[in-house]
Amino acid sequence: MRWDDLRQSTNIEDVRGSTGGGTGLRFGVGGTLLALAASYFLGIDPRLLMGLVSSVPTQSQVPAGRVGTPQDEQGRFIAAVLGETEDTWGALFQAQGMTYTAPHLVLYREQMPSACGSANAAVGPFYCPLDRKVYLDLDFYQQLADEFQAPGLFAQAYVLAHEVGHHVQNLLGVAARVHAAQERGSAAQANQLSVRLELQADCYAGVWARNADQSKHILEQGDVESALRAAAAVGDDTLQKRAQGYVVPESFTHGTSAERVAWFKRGLDGGAISNCDTFAATGL
Repeated sequence: MRWDDLRQSTNIEDVRGSTGGGTGLRFGVGGTLLALAASYFLGIDPRLLMGLVSSVPTQSQVPAGRVGTPQDEQGRFIAAVLGETEDTWGALFQAQGMTYTAPHLVLYREQMPSACGSANAAVGPFYCPLDRKVYLDLDFYQQLADEFQAPGLFAQAYVLAHEVGHHVQNLLGVAARVHAAQERGSAAQANQLSVRLELQADCYAGVWARNADQSKHILEQGDVESALRAAAAVGDDTLQKRAQGYVVPESFTHGTSAERVAWFKRGLDGGAISNCDTFAATGL
């Protein structure tokens, strides 16, 4: 992925030096059971699924950090990807007569309080709609490469673009409508709605990649394959097989590997928000 000349976002709170301390939990593939399947790439209030929510933090509990573009290379890469999501979604919203308000990105280590509750690094990247922030422990990327065999810069970009996709859903009112429907329905219906929400975020990641490449030519040989490997690695069926040896389809909350790959590709091929209506799709 070509990123050196991309605008690097300053919309970042880097609290890696203020969080951590060795108390956070880190799960391997073999020991996570269904918690692992529910932890990665979650959007709306994911800590509830793993029982990791504590009380919503007070302002004094939120660690102070550096605001702006990080100085380390990995931080600058993430800032470049975030900046490109800001530019891309800003243009897409403007084309439809809307205004895009970018999310803040919080870089942390091991543990981090948020408006959605206190989570640790085992949760993986997540988006909190209450404070409109994306939370990311960069060590997750090493886990993505080592445990899920999905290395590469564009695989990392896909992760962030997926979480930003949840922010787009929040701005468009999709997330609120889904939550209201989940509260009215059964557990099985709530899971199915969650699957469609997550697949739409995958599709939005593809929309971002298509438009960013058209305007900035960010994609290099092998990048799309890298993102597809990442999408396939975190399908519910793949994670459940790795964790417990069998799958429970009615418990899926994110979609199968094939579905995640298909919806990312749909967004990548079409490049428009209208290509990502997973809720109207008769089949996923």
